[in-house]
Amino acid sequence: MQIDILTLFPDMFSGVTGSSIIKKAIEKELVQVQVTDFRAYAEGKHQVVDDYPYGGGAGMLLKAQPLFDAVEAVKQAEKQPRVILMDPAGRPFNQALAEEFAEEEQLIFICGHYEGYDERIRTSLVTDEVSIGDYILTGGEIGAMAMMDSVIRLLPGALGNQESAVTDSFSTGLLEHPHYTRPSEFRGMKVPDVLLSGNHAKIAEWRHEESLKRTFQRRPDLLESYPLTEKDRALISDWQKEGAHDDPLE
Repeated sequence: MQIDILTLFPDMFSGVTGSSIIKKAIEKELVQVQVTDFRAYAEGKHQVVDDYPYGGGAGMLLKAQPLFDAVEAVKQAEKQPRVILMDPAGRPFNQALAEEFAEEEQLIFICGHYEGYDERIRTSLVTDEVSIGDYILTGGEIGAMAMMDSVIRLLPGALGNQESAVTDSFSTGLLEHPHYTRPSEFRGMKVPDVLLSGNHAKIAEWRHEESLKRTFQRRPDLLESYPLTEKDRALISDWQKEGAHDDPLE
């Protein structure tokens, strides 16, 4: 996979690309990450990338020309890249979209600043408008970093144990079940007996029920699209009667 980041602040990405899973994926040649300062593509002596909006209003807008030229420069001719605009008005980013992006050969992230973009960038250049949440950041860089990390870890070989990506929260449609490690008892808190039993069928059943219960308590909206079995529905009905909808962390 080829990932291109178009930004006015390329130094922000040095820590992300030089650490942890992303660094290892680059070293294994599973992904190539190129960070480009799109100011270099701005025309004129001063390489201005923004201007005042027609019709007046607060703030400055990113001009179309530098970004159109930058995308054309990094686009690989043999590929049809997804050009992703980081924008609060975009489609909410989730695990399903991360899995979709992980199937692509090239991703191009446009990280904006200032008040917004010339609308022609949105309508004629990008393929996807994406938001990482209902809040405003100074620019699109942090959102692009989060999405890049989410996508790269899904590439085959990126994780030491690829099963980890399959069983993560949201990958199965449910939140992840609780985990425990040694010692089996710590300050009076014991690991559930089933996890020490060696009975893999019982362990799998326990993990599924715990995932279901945690999702029921914390993100019941996810259950609207989850294929519940009759047993799942019976468990949820019991928890509702018991008042188990209350999250112990709240």
